[in-house]
Amino acid sequence: MNDSVLVTVITLAYLAVVLWVGIRARGDGPSTLENYVAGGRHIGVLILFFILGAEIFSAFSFLGGPGWAYSRGAPAFYIIAYLGLVPVTIWVLGPKVARVGRERGYLTQGDLISDHYRSTPLGLLAGLIGVLAMVPYLTVQIAGAGMLFQAATNSLVPFWLGALLAFIVVAAYVFTSGLNGIGWTNLVQGIMMIAIAWFLGLAIPEHIYGGVQEMFTEIASQAPEYLTMPGAGGGMGWGAFSTAVLVSAFGGAMWPHLFMKFYSADSGRSLRKVSVFYPLYAYLLVPLMLIGFAGILTFAESPLASADRVLLELVINVSDFPPWVVGLMLSGALAAAMSTGANLAHTAAVVLTRDVLGPTMMRKASEQQAVMATRICVLVISLVAYLVALINPSSLVTLLLGAYGLIVQLLPMVIGALFIPGWTRRAVSLGALAGSTVFLAFQFAVESPLGWHPGFWGLLVNAVVLMVWQRYGEGRAVTHSRSVT
Repeated sequence: MNDSVLVTVITLAYLAVVLWVGIRARGDGPSTLENYVAGGRHIGVLILFFILGAEIFSAFSFLGGPGWAYSRGAPAFYIIAYLGLVPVTIWVLGPKVARVGRERGYLTQGDLISDHYRSTPLGLLAGLIGVLAMVPYLTVQIAGAGMLFQAATNSLVPFWLGALLAFIVVAAYVFTSGLNGIGWTNLVQGIMMIAIAWFLGLAIPEHIYGGVQEMFTEIASQAPEYLTMPGAGGGMGWGAFSTAVLVSAFGGAMWPHLFMKFYSADSGRSLRKVSVFYPLYAYLLVPLMLIGFAGILTFAESPLASADRVLLELVINVSDFPPWVVGLMLSGALAAAMSTGANLAHTAAVVLTRDVLGPTMMRKASEQQAVMATRICVLVISLVAYLVALINPSSLVTLLLGAYGLIVQLLPMVIGALFIPGWTRRAVSLGALAGSTVFLAFQFAVESPLGWHPGFWGLLVNAVVLMVWQRYGEGRAVTHSRSVT
């Protein structure tokens, strides 16, 4: 059998297994929005561990992360730095979000915001920001799947078809089973990706350099700029590094799909247990960084056109792995892309239906109609992300950093809802709008000052506008109100 055909067969068999597990997880419970969205709020520690792990580890981890280590060197460690703050997020936010969600029937981040601030438009604004940020995040997963298929099968499965296959499988089991399907497939795929990542991360340096220590010794001798800041080409100084860590850490805490998983937990205690064990999952990035560093000297004479392809090139063209290993590698990387993609498609559809369409076009919809509309939105949003993926963005890390820069603008709004009840809806909404505008301007139109992450400047303006309005604008509004009464 031709090598490319064997790789394709192994991968298609894996996709079939994932699809079967996802559809079988539908269960016999009632077809309610709470079951479809939050799994009946009885998800335990084991499934939560893998669901929350899949929130972070994606096609970005297998392609974008090694790509940055290969092209920039030390700056890539911003990824590991911000992941060290994720357990703090789960510990601090998770139990409180789970408790208020259970008490008040929240299913989305927008539910929390609109109820606390007594403002449906504010919940709608949060929903719009969430959907706009999640579409590029989902695009990363679909584009990554297409790249994996194309490279591993030697173009037997082209980019568009590989991305389409992953899109169909994810959309099918999310449409059918909701959070239950996501949970069980993430368990299967989480085990798969951890095993594959560690195997490749140790095997590739061993094959090329004779070991990890030997690899870094050679890099230190021949290309030491990759091991210090600001990295190769001086592309990321300490300011850019630090702001990328902050935006990614705080932005990661604001993703709507993270909130929905908090709502699904059976208790706050389960979430705290997950936060304690979460670093075990985060170690997945260590071997993937090693793979990126392995490419620095390997491709020194003929640099890759796309840094995101370094893992694929090392596995397929340098390391001489047999076809069945390449097939398993592709399956493990696809596991990362599809597990995160499922969470994103599910959450974006729920947010769009409940926070955006619910207060507008679907005000009188029944619960069954809301469930069906959510299922349809899964298909629509996945299709949009697939079409955007066909543009084939040049850098998965850049695309993801942009998404974090937008979603982090919800931070003051959420902090106010959970911990600072005195903040008003007008102050937080003006801050979010100002911060989002500044971020978009620095991301797409104007060079960001000092080279810092545009999302950081947006968050800074967001906080300043909020504080100024809270201090002066609200005071004038109260004075005027009192004079009228």
